Amino acid sequence: MTSPELQTPGSRLGGFLIGECIHQGAHAGLYRVQCVEGQIDPGCALVLKQPRTDHGDAADLRRFEVEHQALRVLSGPQVPRLVDAEDAAQPPWLVMESIDGASLQQRLDQPALPAIEEVVGLGVALAQAVYQLHLQQVVHLGLRPDRVRITPEGRVVLLGYGLSWHAHHPDLHAGLAGAAAGEAGWMAPEQLLGVRGDPRSDIFALGAILYQLLTHELPYGLPDTEAALRQRLWREPPPPRRWRPEIPPWLQEVLLRCLAPEPAQRYPSAAHLAFDLRHPQQVRVTARGESLQLAPAWTQWRRWWRAQRLLRGLPALRPARALSEVPIVLLAVPQEDTPADTLQALRRAALRALGTRPGARLACVTVLVPPSRSDSLAQRRQLAQLQRWAQGLEGPGHQTSCHVLMAPDIASALLDWAQRNAVSDLVLGAGSAADDGVAVRVARQAVCNVQLVRAAPGDRLTG
Repeated sequence: MTSPELQTPGSRLGGFLIGECIHQGAHAGLYRVQCVEGQIDPGCALVLKQPRTDHGDAADLRRFEVEHQALRVLSGPQVPRLVDAEDAAQPPWLVMESIDGASLQQRLDQPALPAIEEVVGLGVALAQAVYQLHLQQVVHLGLRPDRVRITPEGRVVLLGYGLSWHAHHPDLHAGLAGAAAGEAGWMAPEQLLGVRGDPRSDIFALGAILYQLLTHELPYGLPDTEAALRQRLWREPPPPRRWRPEIPPWLQEVLLRCLAPEPAQRYPSAAHLAFDLRHPQQVRVTARGESLQLAPAWTQWRRWWRAQRLLRGLPALRPARALSEVPIVLLAVPQEDTPADTLQALRRAALRALGTRPGARLACVTVLVPPSRSDSLAQRRQLAQLQRWAQGLEGPGHQTSCHVLMAPDIASALLDWAQRNAVSDLVLGAGSAADDGVAVRVARQAVCNVQLVRAAPGDRLTG
């Protein structure tokens, strides 16, 4: 049975001319619209969204209000731009930027499995987009493939904020506390228990989306009963290599970490997930990364028993932690001619930046200025030296990795690496005070916290 349209093409609403209906879903309708004469043109194609009211479901209005609330406060290329809205109308409506490009669902609808490299690249872009939401204190809580749009320029845009949560705005879904709220195939276990506001719930959904892209299977299928939904509180999904053996063990390790039943067992932030996808050689592969079979019955039973304890008390699930508590710290380690006391001061500064925060990550980075041709042997030697130097820096609760870059400009290489890997703190030697010195350029141009370190503690500067 066809759903009735809420608007008629050719009619006017606010300052907009209604065009064709491009989607009539269970919760809302979407229409192409144009600005009428006298209305300021935002310079992009527009769509109007209006909640369904014909079936009398108050949840549709609540979803619409939550989406409007989220779009008002969000910004960045990963979010469609809100142009106009009217809450007092019956039904209310909002107009936003129309996003060109295909959704991940359209990619899934193609019979051929995507290349593993393509999925890894999509995973990096998707994790970065989700991280930008979390930096703005929003947790999506409704991620699924049809709500991820890839523009022709490669921009990842996240749609559908009707279930989202914002740290500084009223939670309009608060009345559903204790009830499951999410999308069945991609919903995190804690959402089944009514827990909202944990960024790691989105990481579970990211893992489910990547699993689906790689295998054309959902890790838990599309359960339609509460009992089937609750199995994800304790049952692990089939290893993706069982469906597709050519998936590398490191990637399976990443996916199964995303899909861990307890939030504390997942990546502490989407930036950490993007880091591992970018640097597979740094992923520590355990037995679960190599496995082609489900866990033995004894392991499954232990998880079931643990889940029963969780079900008896929601506080057993850890609440969301501020992203600042799980930083990625970049320690710039000079190549050569660096006094031992300066290197020791860098080590101390890096350990202070990490603190005692479980989940924090330290990346030791050296930049080699290449000769007329790239010297891969020198790069490998430097990496071995850096790994020896970094021994002892890894403490309980955080991980250390080593990276050697080849670039003609050290400052530019550090700035680019820090930005691409969502670095929160950058630690490097103070060096020369000249205007064109590496340290000065990094301190002036970095978008993260910068610590400039000298051998004498009293000389340490913060930029």
